[in-house]
Amino acid sequence: MQQYILVTGGTKGIGRAVIEQFAKEGFQIITCSRNEKDLQKLKLEIEQNYTFSNVFYQEADLSESKSRKSFLDFVKKLNVKVDVLVNNSGLFIPGKLTEEDDEALPFMIQTNLYSAYYLTKGIVPDMIKRRSGHIFNLCSTASITPYINGGSYCISKFAMYGMTKVLREELKEHNVRVTAILPGATLTASWEGVDLPPERFIKAEDVAMAMFNAYALSDNSLIEELLIRPQLGDL
Repeated sequence: MQQYILVTGGTKGIGRAVIEQFAKEGFQIITCSRNEKDLQKLKLEIEQNYTFSNVFYQEADLSESKSRKSFLDFVKKLNVKVDVLVNNSGLFIPGKLTEEDDEALPFMIQTNLYSAYYLTKGIVPDMIKRRSGHIFNLCSTASITPYINGGSYCISKFAMYGMTKVLREELKEHNVRVTAILPGATLTASWEGVDLPPERFIKAEDVAMAMFNAYALSDNSLIEELLIRPQLGDL
């Protein structure tokens, strides 16, 4: 029986690494991003490298309600059961609360929280009905540790962490698993141009592998949180 994983923001960074990891295990892939060309490239590479996996995608900006609804409609028209949902879409805009633009908070809440909130509400009813499924929410060390110049990003990630905890309590009786992923500095496009050696960062592939290992546990067990930091500590 084919298994499906839905990963938002799947063309780069942790999202791309998660798709690679699960494709290795024969999963079918559903994903989205803001860039059509990146999605086409992803589909070509994954289907060439992992012949048992197919990639179904739609261009979408999940910070916008119309785009979220369109992507959810696309997923539902596939008429498949989503075994794993990875809420990965997000962005980071640096700034202090006392200095950042007034639009920073609503924009990051829309992108980092609402995208996951509404997509989960669209996908989870079928998981509840089937009494199976695993939801991974990409939180951050910024979900538990505020830092200067993190401003509204920290607020949005604290909120994502809170949503994950609520989901865990609501869904445990339905046999749907929920895991918060809290990575520290990970070598992705967000850190481009920073004058630090690669070994100072977490590898996106390591985050993806940890997520798959959490998924692979028996139904009797759940890793509620995965806190991953660089070996030498936070940046």
